[in-house]
Amino acid sequence: MTARLRGLRSAVAALLLGAALPVLAQPVKVAGLRQPARILVDQWGVPHIYAASQDDVFFVQGFNAARDRLFQIDLWRRRGLGELASVFGPSYVEQDRAARLFLYRGDMGAEWKAYGEEAHRTSTRFVAGINAYIDYLARKPELLPFEFRQLGYQPAKWRPEDVVRIRSHGLTRNLTQEFARAHVVCHAGLAADAVRAQLSPAWTTRVPDGLDPCLPDEALDVFTRATDDVRFSREAVQVARAMPNDGTLEGSNNWVIAPSRTRSGRPILANDPHRAYGAPSLRYIVHLNAPGLNVIGAGEPALPGISIGHNGKVAFGLTIFSIDQEDLYVYETNPANPMQYRYRGAWETFRVTKETLLVRGRPPVTVELRFTRHGPVIYEDAGKRRALAVRTAWSAPGMAPYFGSIDYMKAQDFTQFRKAMQRWGAPTENQVYADTAGNIGWVTGGLAPVRPNWDGLMPVPGDGRYEWKGFLDGARLPFVFNPKQGWFASANEMNLPASFPYREHKPGFEWPDNARAQRIADVLSKTPRATMEDMQRLQNDVVSLMARRLVTLLKPLSSRDKPTRAALELLTAWNGEERAASPAAALYEVWWSRHLGRMFLDAILAPEAARAVGAPHAGVLLQTLEQPAARFGADANAKRNALLLASLAAAWADMERLQGRDARRWQWGKMHRSYFVHPMSPIVDHASRALLNVGPLPRGGGAYTVNVSGYRPESFWHAHGPSFRMVLDVGNWDNSRAINTPGQSGNPASPHYRDLAASWADGKYFPLLYSRAAVARAARETIELVPGP
Repeated sequence: MTARLRGLRSAVAALLLGAALPVLAQPVKVAGLRQPARILVDQWGVPHIYAASQDDVFFVQGFNAARDRLFQIDLWRRRGLGELASVFGPSYVEQDRAARLFLYRGDMGAEWKAYGEEAHRTSTRFVAGINAYIDYLARKPELLPFEFRQLGYQPAKWRPEDVVRIRSHGLTRNLTQEFARAHVVCHAGLAADAVRAQLSPAWTTRVPDGLDPCLPDEALDVFTRATDDVRFSREAVQVARAMPNDGTLEGSNNWVIAPSRTRSGRPILANDPHRAYGAPSLRYIVHLNAPGLNVIGAGEPALPGISIGHNGKVAFGLTIFSIDQEDLYVYETNPANPMQYRYRGAWETFRVTKETLLVRGRPPVTVELRFTRHGPVIYEDAGKRRALAVRTAWSAPGMAPYFGSIDYMKAQDFTQFRKAMQRWGAPTENQVYADTAGNIGWVTGGLAPVRPNWDGLMPVPGDGRYEWKGFLDGARLPFVFNPKQGWFASANEMNLPASFPYREHKPGFEWPDNARAQRIADVLSKTPRATMEDMQRLQNDVVSLMARRLVTLLKPLSSRDKPTRAALELLTAWNGEERAASPAAALYEVWWSRHLGRMFLDAILAPEAARAVGAPHAGVLLQTLEQPAARFGADANAKRNALLLASLAAAWADMERLQGRDARRWQWGKMHRSYFVHPMSPIVDHASRALLNVGPLPRGGGAYTVNVSGYRPESFWHAHGPSFRMVLDVGNWDNSRAINTPGQSGNPASPHYRDLAASWADGKYFPLLYSRAAVARAARETIELVPGP
C-alpha cells in the first residue's frame, strides 16, 4: 500500500486538473426505482428530489447521496463497521477491532421499532438507492470518484442495518471527562478538579467507594480509535493516536422567535450546529418531495431524511443537550483465570466474540472482542488484575445517531413533534420548534440513564454496586411551548429549569460555558421586531463576553513596563468584537489561550496539580479573577493584578514574535484561518493538496463567540464551528436562508465543491428555496431517473 501512496502524490493533481465533471446520461435507467423521478440541482448545489412515492424519494435520496458524496459515505460506513483494513491494509486492524466493539449487537426488531413504523422500510429504500448508483458506476466506470481509483478499491454495497448498527459516529458523553477527572484526582485530588471542570447545577461529587482513580494513560486508546476519524499519513495508511476530546470543541446555537417579536408577524427559527470542519462538509442540504412528504434542510449524507429544516408546516433545529450517556467500569479480574471478573461476590466470565477481518495484501485476521455484562472491554492490565469496560446508552435500541429524525421531520404540530422526541436516543438534543400557526417551542430529547446511587462523574467499580436502573421516561425531560418572553434560545449551556428534579434524575453536570447563550439572550431581548437580516447578523456575531469581562479587570491597572502599558492601552480601548482585522482580538486570543490560563494554574495550584489539570475551565478562570479571595488567599487582589500584567506582557512578546513589533499591523485573521481539509490531503503532493483542500480563509471570532471559531492554541487554525447555518422564515419558506461550506459536492472537479466557502466566510447566505416554481427558476441541472434493468 505504501508504494501505491507514494505514486499517488503526483497522480492526483494530474487527474483532477484534467478531469471533466461527470455528466449522467439522460435519462438514467435505475434498477429498483418504481416510477420516474427527477432531481433538480439549483445554482447553489442543493438537490431538489421529486418522486411519485415516499419509497422512491428515499431511494433517490440514497442514489443522489452516492452521486455527490460516495467516497465520504463509503468511508463513513467502513469506519463504523470496522472494515477499513480490507481496503487500506494492516495498519487499520486495530481501528477495525475497536469499531466492532461498539456496534449495536441487540435485537434488530426492537432497534427498528424504536425509530417508528417506517424505519426499516425507509432505510431499505435509502441503501437500495446507494447500491443502485454503485451498480450504475459499474456500467460507467469513468464516473467512479477519483479517490477510489487512486486508492485502488471499489465502493461497497450497503445493507439496511448498516445505517443503524453504527454508533461510534455520534456525539455522546461523558467517558473522556470521567477519565480526565480520575486523572486529576489521582495526582491532585478533587479540589483541583474543580478548577478543571465547573459542575452545573451546583454539585459536589466524591470518589466512588472502592475506586482506585489512578488509571493508565493509555486506558482510553481503544475507545479513541473506535470514535476517531480515518487518518492517513505519507508513509502508510494508519491511525494516528489521538487524545480524548476535552469537550471544548463542541457547541451549536439555535433560537426561535414568536410572531409577536418579528417584523413580518411570522416565526423565525435559526440554527447553526457546530462540528469539525472538512472537505466535503459534514452536512448535506437536500429537498425531498413526494406525496405526503415535502421536507428540506440538512442532514448527514449517509442517513435518510433530514435532521434540521422544515416540512412546510413545522420547522426544527438542534443543539446538544448534555445528558451523560456513558460510564467507565473498572473490574477486578480473577488471579486464577484472567477470563473472569468479580461481580457481586462471584467470578463472572467475559463474553467473547471472535470475528474475522479481511486485510488488504495480507491473510485475514481473527480478532477477539470481549464484553462484560456492562459493555465492551477496552483495556486489560494483567499485572494489576483489572479490566476496564464501557457502559453506554449506545448499546440500547434506538440509539443510531440522528436516524430518529425520520420520525420527527414528519410532525404536523407540537404534540406530534414532542412525542417523536420522547423516543429520541442520540445525540442528546435541544430542539427549537416553530409552525405556520405561529407557535414556537423547545423540546429536549435523549436516552438518559438512571443512576440511583452515584452521579456518573467518575469511573466506578464494576462489582455490582453501581448499576443503571433503566432510563428516564422521555416525557419527563423539560420542554416549553409558546414561552411568555416570545423567544427561546439554546447554546449548549446548562438550561435545566429550576423546577426540574436534577438531584433525583442526575442527567448530567458538565455543560459548555454560557457565554454564547448569554450573548444571544442579550441580543434577542433587545430586538422587539426581529428580521431575517437581524438573525443572520446574530449568527455571525463575534462579540466576546469573556473578553469584555477580562477587559473590565484591566481598566484600573497600569504598568511602568512599556510593552505591558501598550498592551493595556490596546485592550482597554477595544469593544470586545473579535473581527478578523482586529489587532486587539489577536492579542486577546494569544493572551487567553497561551498564557493567562497556564499562569493562572501556576498561581493557584501546586506544580503537580497544575500539570494534572492542564487547562482551567473558562468560567472558573473568569469567576476567580473577578472574585480572587477564595483561591488567591492573602493579598488576593494584588496577586490577581500581578498575574494579569505578567501574562499580558508574555502575550505581547508572543505577538511580536508572531506578527512583528508594529501592533497596528497585527490581525487576528492573519493566524486564525479556516481550512477545509480533504481526508487524502496528507498523502498527496502540494499541487494536489491545493485542489483537494479549501482555504485558508481569514476568520474572526473565538471559542466563546456566537460565531464560534474553535481552534487549538498551538496553531490557531480554525478547526471547528458552524459549517452549516440556516435561518427560516416560517410560512414564507422561499425567503428562508442557508449556507453550507465549503460546498455541497464531494467531487473536487464539481463547481459545487468549494463555491460556498467565500460566501460563508463573509457571513452570506443563499435562498433555501422550497416552492416548485422558485426551484425551477433556480435549477441549473436536471437529472431524470426512470425504472430500468
